[in-house]
Amino acid sequence: MSQAVRTRPDGSGQALSEAYDTALLDLDGVVYAGGSAIAYAVESLGTARAGGMHLAYVTNNALRTPDTVAAHLTALGIPTEAGDVITSAQAVARLISEQVPAGARVLVIGGEGLRVALRERGLEPVESADDDPVAVVQGYGGPELPWGRFAEASYAIARGVPWFASNTDLTIPSARGIAPGNGAAVQVVRIATGAEPQVAGKPLPPMHRETILRTGAERPLVVGDRLDTDIEGAFNGEVDSLLVLTGVTDGAQLLAALPQHRPTYVDADLRGLLTGQPEVVEAGSGFRCGGWTATAGGMGVPPLERSREWGRLELDGEGGALDGLRALCAAAWTAAGEGSCELDGGKALARLGL
Repeated sequence: MSQAVRTRPDGSGQALSEAYDTALLDLDGVVYAGGSAIAYAVESLGTARAGGMHLAYVTNNALRTPDTVAAHLTALGIPTEAGDVITSAQAVARLISEQVPAGARVLVIGGEGLRVALRERGLEPVESADDDPVAVVQGYGGPELPWGRFAEASYAIARGVPWFASNTDLTIPSARGIAPGNGAAVQVVRIATGAEPQVAGKPLPPMHRETILRTGAERPLVVGDRLDTDIEGAFNGEVDSLLVLTGVTDGAQLLAALPQHRPTYVDADLRGLLTGQPEVVEAGSGFRCGGWTATAGGMGVPPLERSREWGRLELDGEGGALDGLRALCAAAWTAAGEGSCELDGGKALARLGL
């Protein structure tokens, strides 16, 4: 059954940490960036946990093992067990194990996280195309991954060995900015071979299945910073989502989001877990949230003013920038319907400081 097209962010009278039993949290760009905690993350997660919310950390980064990730989070002040961490390496290892014999050899192009996940599934990691692998798996290997590893994958794939990828994120946040992710490396092998990998990570079903199997979540809330992985993954899994603006997504991308990329809730950072969410309501020909009213496209905008700019954004009461953004989302998503809103929201976003 197809899902209804979302035309505005939802409101919530309860704190999200009370309305949902489990937060499925992305890591890079949500909890930390470049190894350092993002502002308010440690305090917000501690409060949510103390209130009874189960915290699970779901990452497409296949480089590090769950033990390593848990130790890092604990060192940041977020007490975490390895069992609270779900990686795309675990998801792709399960996917491979369902298609090859127990004990089979798998050529690894990536880091230790992939090797540990494969051994957990009873598979043997190998390093060369000449080791007779029955599958190739590729995951993020860090900035020091030798170029020759891509050639090794290409040799095996050219011999007909099936190819798997932990994820295809083109970029990854770092302390110095946005860096190439595993998707960029996958593209290198794709160019060399003409092949297509089976992909396990967000936003695809294998990752959501792995997460639910390992957490047992009944009322999960996906929390992420990326529309095309975190939010689309929640959409595919038919669960609610919270987009935080601490990572790669900016206001303009959010306004232009396709239906599968529209989050249930929007907030600045992880403090959004601890509060309710304001309701966005219809107001004449536009939408209102807090003191902001927004219109877009042909909704109440005279023809001579339509061009490629938003109709109006007005503040006539108390309201923060996020309320204005939520109102703009409702206007843009309603105008776009099942497509992407092409209007230029730059002036309105600049007024909000976003």
